Amino acid sequence: MIVMQHNPKVAYMFLAPALILMAIFIVIPVVASFVISLTDFDIFALADWSNAEFIGFENFVRLFQDELFWKALKNTLYFVAVGMPLAVILALTLALLLNSPLNRAKSLFRVGYYLPSITETVAIAVVWRWVLNSRYGILKHALEIFGIQAPNWLGDPKWAMPAIIMMAVWKGLGHNALIFLAGLQSIPSTVYEAARIDGANGWTQFRYVTLPLLAPTTFFVGIMTLIGYLQLFAEPYTMTDGGPLDATLSIVLYMYRHGFKFFNLGYASAMAYVLFALIFIATLLAMKSRSEEVSY
Repeated sequence: MIVMQHNPKVAYMFLAPALILMAIFIVIPVVASFVISLTDFDIFALADWSNAEFIGFENFVRLFQDELFWKALKNTLYFVAVGMPLAVILALTLALLLNSPLNRAKSLFRVGYYLPSITETVAIAVVWRWVLNSRYGILKHALEIFGIQAPNWLGDPKWAMPAIIMMAVWKGLGHNALIFLAGLQSIPSTVYEAARIDGANGWTQFRYVTLPLLAPTTFFVGIMTLIGYLQLFAEPYTMTDGGPLDATLSIVLYMYRHGFKFFNLGYASAMAYVLFALIFIATLLAMKSRSEEVSY
């Protein structure tokens, strides 16, 4: 009988490459960003770091007095509040259709719906910008067939954010649907057989069997969608550049402007930490509500 001896040095040797990469690309940038957020680091400090002065939490104080930041925060929360439920509900609906025994072309549909998820967001945004064009867009002509006058999707402050939500939900639909599909197929068929024997119809099975057993999958899709949507950037950057009238300006886009257009890196770093706090709190609340549901 061979006795395996555990050698901590060997374990650390295998872990070292990953830990070094994490330190270089995650830990050090996070710490450096926090330090920069406490300074007035700007374009002059880029040339000579001695030009950066320590100002404490002035960037954070200035941030919460910035009306444009509050508008960006409002736009981001609006995007999350409308887009996240739509993304989860539509993905679940699509997964149910893909899981239907009447659907004989499951593999084909899975590939077709998943393709947008692996396509670069900027490329999709460029295509959707033409789809939503107020003069030549495909959607405009499609609505005119039914006698509906299409709005100026990307030029009207009332419709710009709904248009971006529509594109973002469509892009992530296939990815979320496949996750739901995996969850649906992990539910034992014997559970449904027992429910049918007890006289449960289709809706009753969905309400009292599918949804409860799919709760962990729903939570995972919801939390990942929440985190991703709070970091909204590529869609408004490509389609509207935050306009019109800052109606689609998100926190990350506003942070990008200050960091890489105006080179107010200290201010942008403070904004990044506020966004981190927002994501952390939202995730914590979601996990807490989930744990309470499980314990109940």
